[in-house]
Amino acid sequence: MRYSNRPLFRSALKLALKLICGRKWSHAQDWLPGLEIIAVSNAREGAIIYRKEQVAPLYGARVLKAASSSIIHVVGSGPSVADNDMSRVEPGTCILLNGAISLIASPVVEPLAVAIEDERFVWRHFELMREKIRPGMICLLSVGVSRAICECDPAWLRDKKVILIDNIRKPYRVARRTIQQVRALGVPIVESGQQAALSLDPDAGVFQGGSVAVSALQFALYCEPAQIGLFGIDISNANQPRFYEINNDVAYSGISSAEARILSFFTLIRDVAAERNVQLLNFSSVSALLKCGLDYDDRFAFRRSGH
Repeated sequence: MRYSNRPLFRSALKLALKLICGRKWSHAQDWLPGLEIIAVSNAREGAIIYRKEQVAPLYGARVLKAASSSIIHVVGSGPSVADNDMSRVEPGTCILLNGAISLIASPVVEPLAVAIEDERFVWRHFELMREKIRPGMICLLSVGVSRAICECDPAWLRDKKVILIDNIRKPYRVARRTIQQVRALGVPIVESGQQAALSLDPDAGVFQGGSVAVSALQFALYCEPAQIGLFGIDISNANQPRFYEINNDVAYSGISSAEARILSFFTLIRDVAAERNVQLLNFSSVSALLKCGLDYDDRFAFRRSGH
């Protein structure tokens, strides 16, 4: 069985805003009702405010960069994660996406950060977030995820280092932008001929590409590592149970149906990484990333005794 677990009132609000405000402002549901974001600047930290009370400070991407090393691993929750020995991954190198937070403590002793972009994950797995995400951890969170957490328990955010994942095309309290309008802002971006684009300044926003991995990789590239490794970014088998899901209790995912679009972003990520001399490695033998030239690297695969 598949669930989204978004409360009915949230789905109703989303539909109502789309009908009343039109496509340009339908994303207002991400912050309504009650969420206010004070943006980070060079002079000060920002803040997350919910129902007129400050919930938590907001940090810039430089906090992630300062905590990172020459290696960053972006870890998705695709079934192939179970094929890798994650205990061999260096501490402080993993950005864990969605359900990959279940790896925290064991086998991933200390992650670099966690990243959650879809509010449905909060509604479905907030208890897992409570259990695994410890005080002081860097959390890359979208506007909608920040608001959903505040609806569940705003106090939970107070001791986390939150960095905003803002959708540069559908930003907080700004009408939907065209790519031409984004260019006019002067934000450093790179584009491909397939309508994929990446932001080189994630504090100004990121391009969302159908998977939180696309957003996390824009932050990873900003950190200027020598190597970025990809675990569990399977895409083609996204409708199968994720490695942490039990039996048939599977959350809905539209990733596999959006494969071509997602791969256009990964092709651009591959090219930008190459231009910056960043080694991009794929640790999933079943990943659709094989289609864009990211060959399987088996260095973390479980080894059978005697072989």
